[in-house]
Amino acid sequence: MSSPRDLRIADHTYVLPPERIALRPLAERDASRLLVYRDGSISDRVFRELPEVLPEGALLVVNDTRVVNARLRFVKDTGARIEVFCLEPADGGPVEEAFRQRGSSRWWCTVGNVKRWKDGPLGQLFPHPDGDVQLFATLLERRGLENLVEFSWEPAELSLAEILHRAGVVPLPPYLHRDAEPSDEASYQTVYAREEGSVAAPTAGLHFTPQVLEALDERGIARMQVTLHVGAGTFRPVQAEVMADHEMHRERIVVSRQAIADLVDAVGTRPVVAVGTTSLRTLESLYWHGVALLEGRGGNDLSVEQWEPYDRTGDPPSAKEALEAVLRTMEQADREVLTGSTGLIIAPGYTIRVADALITNFHQPASTLLLLVAAFIGGDWRRIYDHALANDYRFLSYGDSSLLFRSS
Repeated sequence: MSSPRDLRIADHTYVLPPERIALRPLAERDASRLLVYRDGSISDRVFRELPEVLPEGALLVVNDTRVVNARLRFVKDTGARIEVFCLEPADGGPVEEAFRQRGSSRWWCTVGNVKRWKDGPLGQLFPHPDGDVQLFATLLERRGLENLVEFSWEPAELSLAEILHRAGVVPLPPYLHRDAEPSDEASYQTVYAREEGSVAAPTAGLHFTPQVLEALDERGIARMQVTLHVGAGTFRPVQAEVMADHEMHRERIVVSRQAIADLVDAVGTRPVVAVGTTSLRTLESLYWHGVALLEGRGGNDLSVEQWEPYDRTGDPPSAKEALEAVLRTMEQADREVLTGSTGLIIAPGYTIRVADALITNFHQPASTLLLLVAAFIGGDWRRIYDHALANDYRFLSYGDSSLLFRSS
């Protein structure tokens, strides 16, 4: 596998006119357009036609993470507005555990208008139909663009997740340049969202409706769930000239033993379709965790580093062998759930191991998500994006979708 360290981000960008960015979702999720790329050809469909486009017997892998209202807005007595955006728990522990904390919690955050936050804690009453909450925020430390903030609240018996639900707002992507609206509470969440922990939606899943899911079931297209909690780093632009100087963000993964067993059965026997870049990153991280186990390097928890796949020699094992190693290790340890984190970067030069097709939106220029698409389908990514631009597709989180089949 060749390394993308010397890859120039300037060679993987395009011009995105601002008017092509979808500022709001369509009234009907599954009315979005669906670009289908298969065997070098491009066709235009509608997302609700997905069940008839996918091969019968395919296995869909969806990310069931749930977006939390991680953006908090305080108003000081002076009238100054301070916006605090929660990024990750200060102790480095799992986000699921941090959201269960009661009374207080420390987080690394970005802070808008931080220059106006100089004197003591912020405090504000947030009215809510489920019960008002009093929230306090104390700035403890500044580290570059990130700030260590301690939150405390009343009623103290509420969990942080409940506090964010009542006091926070939907963390819409910064490129939308608008405030969250009440409708975003539902539209910026997949219909199958379950596990709270993301500060951004796995947007490929936003197009699914109960009707589409029912039609998939009728065609015998199975569905399995994995969890990757999406971090704010997904929006971080690549500012380094070459990828060797870019630090990939880490994200939390949770996968059940049953899901891995389903994968073992599917790989090599039926198409595996990743719904979104987060599901694809999860699948590939599971593979490299299995490789580490086969080589005697892995532990019970998954941990994949940014350049790990590229810093090796020899032929790696097959996807089935690696996934079987993960399953076997979990069975021996009597573990029902695999947890861990991944910093894996998927960019041109990377060889996809598990997924045969990818459902994904159209991504920002010069982003690691665009690099992932280029790694998945090769140089035709530019032809696909040119087609989408020329045919009035809507781009980014609330935009249209694509179904990309990897060349065999």
